[in-house]
Amino acid sequence: MDNRQVIGSWLSGPRAAAEEMGADFGYRGKRLGLPEHGPGSVAPLGRRFGALFIDWALCLLIAYGLFARGDQQAAGNWALGIFFVLSVLTVGTIGCTPGKRILGIRVVAENGGRLTFGRVIVRSALVCLVIPALVWDRDGRGLHDRLARAVQVRI
Repeated sequence: MDNRQVIGSWLSGPRAAAEEMGADFGYRGKRLGLPEHGPGSVAPLGRRFGALFIDWALCLLIAYGLFARGDQQAAGNWALGIFFVLSVLTVGTIGCTPGKRILGIRVVAENGGRLTFGRVIVRSALVCLVIPALVWDRDGRGLHDRLARAVQVRI
C-alpha cells in the first residue's frame, strides 16, 4: 500500500474509511424520514449560520439603540438576552426567527409538528450557550436541536 494512500485515509477521517468499506450513511435527514432536497429537507449549515448572523445583528442593533447607551460591552450583554427572548417568542409562535424566515428555514419537532413551549426554551437556552450548537450529528442537527427533539428544515 502506498504511504500517500494511508495518510489520505487517515486525514479523511472515520466516515470516509467506513464509506470505503461499504457503509451507507445516506443523506442528512434520512433517519428522520425527511426528503433529501426541497421543502421539508434539513436546512444546510450555511443558511443556518447566515440566519444566526442576521438574528444576532438585529439583536445587537436593538441592544445598542435601546439599552446600551453607547457602551459596546453592555450592548453585547443585552444582545444575548434579547436574542434569547427573540428566539423563544418567534420560534415558539411562528416556528422561525426573522433571520431563519429571510433565509427560508423553519424549526419543527422531529415528528413534523410544532415544538412545545418547554422545548423552545431549552433549545433557545442551549443556543445562547453556543457550544451545544457547534456539536452536530450525522443529520446535521446541533446538540441543542437533538435535546429539544427539533430539526431545522427548508420552507
